[in-house]
Parts: sequence; structure tokens; C-alpha cells
Amino acid sequence: MRDLTAAGTRPLVQVRDLKVHFPIHTGVFRRHTGDVKAVDGVSFDIMAGETLGLVGESGCGKSTVGRALIRLYDPTAGSVVIDGTDIATLDAESLRRIRPTMQMVFQDPQASLNPRLKLAEIIGEPLLEHTAMDADARLKRVHELMDAVGLNRRFANRFSHEFSGGQRQRIGIARALALNPRFIVCDEPIAALDVSIQAQVVNLLEDLQAQFGLTYLFISHDLSMVRHIADRVAVMYLGRIAELSPRDALYANPLHPYARALLSAVPEADPAREATRRRIILKGDVPSPANPPKGCTFCTRCPQVIDICHSQRPVLTEVEPGRHVACHLFNSPTAGSTGSAEVTEPNQQGVSK
Repeated sequence: MRDLTAAGTRPLVQVRDLKVHFPIHTGVFRRHTGDVKAVDGVSFDIMAGETLGLVGESGCGKSTVGRALIRLYDPTAGSVVIDGTDIATLDAESLRRIRPTMQMVFQDPQASLNPRLKLAEIIGEPLLEHTAMDADARLKRVHELMDAVGLNRRFANRFSHEFSGGQRQRIGIARALALNPRFIVCDEPIAALDVSIQAQVVNLLEDLQAQFGLTYLFISHDLSMVRHIADRVAVMYLGRIAELSPRDALYANPLHPYARALLSAVPEADPAREATRRRIILKGDVPSPANPPKGCTFCTRCPQVIDICHSQRPVLTEVEPGRHVACHLFNSPTAGSTGSAEVTEPNQQGVSK
């Protein structure tokens, strides 16, 4: 795990109270009758050179956060400061000028590549849009990028459908690197790949990070892969961050009840530990983001719910050095005289062998 506490290390990305709401229109006149609160008040920092993992079940808002961070979605509220500039409020022309600083690697490499363009044109397109390079200089840069991601230069005149899934994702990574960005959002970059290829792509991302000093937001469902690549991990539930902790501390002892349930589903490589592992089974379904519960969004499924959870929204609070939890068990006055509570074992209704 990289040491990011050294002097001179500072946040490259600062997100404060980020909200992304999608309007709901109903009826013949398409009246605005509500909002889908995909992201509802998210705050975190990403240090320069760090990889922040973002995990959670489907529909919790992970990809929306990633897209809002680079303004593929316009934030409803909040600020997103990247390298000292709040991109949430920039106009189109100012945003275009700062685009080279931030890029994205998409989940489906086939859907994110133009099937009508050849490989050299795909990778070189950002150079054409944002630089004054001539054709020879662009081709030279394309070849450099192909070398960096492990693609043979002889493939430069092939179309995207002629490549395998892993090779397509390498093309997407090369395109993201074309303008020398500092921050890259990796939106489930291995989800559409074979298991045998996933490790290769993750290792490539780590090598590129060391080589170019990149900063990642790594979004994934694969908790084992996040454990391998991330320095810190944020656990999301229904548009909010439930826990934000250093990787090793989170996997060794998750604090938030939802984080405990999520990580209890990760298989153990040791057969003896797997045989004795206790899995937490959550009851009920995830509430609708168009009508989230009042108070804590997890209160309808939490095996450790208390009265205050139904009425007051918990604030993401630092309860241990570097560990932030949004849970009344830790920051409620009723949790204990010190203002923090020791996490107890879930009740037997929520646990199975």
C-alpha cells in the first residue's frame, strides 16, 4: 500500500456535498413530479497519486459519481474541485480547456469505441481535438501510447471489432492517456472482461499509475480486485457514502453495518476460514432512490437499527484516524457517553453460516 501521508501530498480531487438528481416527469403535460436522487450528498478527497476504490451494489450511484466528477453529468448541487478548479460551475468553453486534466475509462470497451474509426484514429482523436499536432506528430504519440499499454504497432490500422475484449480496453486506456491527464475515473473497467484478462488490465493500470503519476477513482463490484488496487475504499449505499476507510482497515474490520454485510459476501481463499465465515444476509429490498427513507437510507434493512435512524440522517464522521462512518451507532449521543459505539455482532435474524 502506497504511503500518501508524506509532506507535499495533497488532495487532487475534493468533492463536497455532491448531488445528482434526475427529474421525473409524468402525465400528458410532463409535469415535474419528483426526482431520482442518484447521488445525494457525497463528500470525499482523493490524494494526488492515490487510488480510491468506490464499491456498492447495483444502483447505489457509483457510476453517477464518476461521471459527475468529470462533468459527463451536470451536478445538481455541490462542488467538485480538481487541481484547484471547481469544475461543477464551469461553462462549456472553460470545461473544454480543462478536459485534458481528467479522463475516463468506460465499463464496456466495445460500446465506448467508434466502430468506424481505426485504432490510430481512436487513440489520436483527443490529440486532434485538443492539440495542434500535425499528422506525423500524432502518429508518433499514438505509437508511444500503444507501446505503453502493450499493443503492437502493427495493429494501428485495424478496426475495434478486430480486437478481443482485453485489447479493446487497452485501446480505451491508451485514449484516456493521450492528453497526459492527472486524474482518471475507471468505471468498472474489468467488469466486461474474462477473469483471465482482468488481472492483466489491473496490473497495467497500476504500472501506468507508477509511470505517469496518475490518480484513480476505481469503481467496481469486484471487492477482491478493489482490495488489490485501492489505497482507500468508499462504500456507497443508495446515493450516499456509508463508510470511507483505508483499505486494510476496512477489510480487516468494517465498521458500518452495511459495509460489514457487503464484505461478509467476499469468499475466503483459506478453506478453513471459509468454512467458519459468517455471512450477513440483509432482509428486504433496496428502497427507491426516488423515495428514499427519512433519516438513514439503510434503516429499512439494517440489523442494528435504533430509533434515531428512522428520523435523523447520519453525518459522515471521522471515528478513528482516517476512518469515516455515517452511522448513528458511532456519532449518536445515545450510542454511549463518549459519542461512539462499539459495533456489536448482528442479530441472528441477519446472520447465516
